[in-house]
Amino acid sequence: MAHGPLPLLPTTVIGSYAYPSWQLTAIDEIERGNYGQTDIRETYDDAVNMAILDQERAGIDIVTDGEMRRWHFVQSFYKRMTGIVADPPLRKIGVYGYDSPTRYHTVDKVTLPDGLGIVDEFKYARAHTKRPIKVTCPGPLTLGIHIRPVQGYKDRLELAWEFTGVINEELKALRAEGADFIQLDEPSFAIIPGAVRDWVDLYNACIEGVDAKHALHICFGNLGSRPRGKRSYGWMFPELLDVKADQLVLEFANREMHEKDLWQEFSIDKELGAGVVDIKSFYVETPEDVADRIRQLLESVAVEKLYINPDCGFFQLPRWVSYLKLEALVAGTRIVRRELGVEDS
Repeated sequence: MAHGPLPLLPTTVIGSYAYPSWQLTAIDEIERGNYGQTDIRETYDDAVNMAILDQERAGIDIVTDGEMRRWHFVQSFYKRMTGIVADPPLRKIGVYGYDSPTRYHTVDKVTLPDGLGIVDEFKYARAHTKRPIKVTCPGPLTLGIHIRPVQGYKDRLELAWEFTGVINEELKALRAEGADFIQLDEPSFAIIPGAVRDWVDLYNACIEGVDAKHALHICFGNLGSRPRGKRSYGWMFPELLDVKADQLVLEFANREMHEKDLWQEFSIDKELGAGVVDIKSFYVETPEDVADRIRQLLESVAVEKLYINPDCGFFQLPRWVSYLKLEALVAGTRIVRRELGVEDS
């Protein structure tokens, strides 16, 4: 895609945007069978249009489609799979948490005959914005996070390797359509017990042969604005640096800038997509809050290597809070640009 040069400290988002109230109401009607195919298409198209418009109005440099066609990050992908069967719910009562989503188990080899559908998401977004687009895709470990291997796979790692082929095909198709910035999301790196070496190999297999700018997002979970993993990255380094990603996208704001010196500690040459807005909090950061967090990161990260983003996706926040946080993200970044003597466009 042909775009002008990005400004210093480019701003972007992780992936998901907040669902407006009307979309949640529409989804209920869709689930009841009360919408036709045209109604459904218009609902999701309008939601993507809204998400893109909010990002553009806030001044975000690199936008996403808001993942508005997905549900709870990965759950909508299970409708595209064969070889899995839903389990009885673990818990239906009380606060929605990590033991609430539908779980599945395998009854055969898992297939996605029509892929993940991300190519169509990208094509629509590309037709509805002139800004650079980041395409997001769940990584293979996270894609199977709600699936228990029973038939066809000896363990979760083998199931994840099944998904690497599916993801690699999807990414190649995305690249053929012009996608040039692709992010894999892997909260499972910090959630599922395992070896970083295995996680690195999975990621590298997914992007093999895909000539694009690559990012890897690792967080600690964000269901109901709650983390699930131990909130530390240090144990993954230096092994994590073997991923063939150009950029690591990590959360700092919610952790009060803990581990802000990782780039200095491990002499990291990769870009950092730094989370400087806390999406697990209703506190709306001031521009100065954001600017201060960026300044702290610049003590150990080269300015040309730093991208500015929220900690994670906005799916679990109301739209009004999400938009205010986007505005603060952009305004705080502009403060630092001015301090660096960079004219903001």
